[in-house]
Amino acid sequence: MTNLFSMDTVFFTFMGYPMSYLEFFGTILNIWCVWLVSRNKILNWPVGILAVLLFMALFYQIQLYSDFLEQIYFLITGFYGWWIWSQRNKAKQNKQTSLNESILFATTKMRIISIISVVFGTLILGFIMCDVHLFLPSIFAEPASFPFLDAFTTVMSFVATILMAHQKIESWILWVAVDLIGIWLYFVKDVKFISLLYVIFLILATKGFFTWIRLWKQHKKEKTQPLSSQQASF
Repeated sequence: MTNLFSMDTVFFTFMGYPMSYLEFFGTILNIWCVWLVSRNKILNWPVGILAVLLFMALFYQIQLYSDFLEQIYFLITGFYGWWIWSQRNKAKQNKQTSLNESILFATTKMRIISIISVVFGTLILGFIMCDVHLFLPSIFAEPASFPFLDAFTTVMSFVATILMAHQKIESWILWVAVDLIGIWLYFVKDVKFISLLYVIFLILATKGFFTWIRLWKQHKKEKTQPLSSQQASF
């Protein structure tokens, strides 16, 4: 059973490419998760948690240590986001609000904090990952691959996840940037199925951005309609 979590255990071979169980099922679950997010469905969180567990094992084995730590973060924020969206669903059932009503643009303060977090977080994590194999050789036996680029996408993902948990539209912009870099990075690391996954992520993230914009405009229009009607009758 433990062999299923090894990159060396091949599920099937496609056009000469050995597909591991980890890469295949982690990829499928991630695609499903992002599609659910783009549809604003709460099921994305439990599905995402399962995907995170599989990718955690995968990234550790291919020495993308920032991505490995990123999955631990995703695991924590997965439960956090699930809890937040669950509270909003309860409020919806009480006719107080809906998930769509919570979709908003981030405030200027949130944007500034996000940018600062990405810049300094990338520098700090990148420098740590450059020498992590020296600090903890028993855990990280090989040097990290692309430590600063990996750190950059990791920190952007951190920020994007928090923004997504609070249903801020800017989260999709960060995911698009992460996906663009991920397409190249995973192709170079010879996990081409995950590189393809990020192409799909890019499409879904772009779609998610425009879907959330549409839902935001729709809710904004619904809020102004009663007011307009009231003014007209007056």
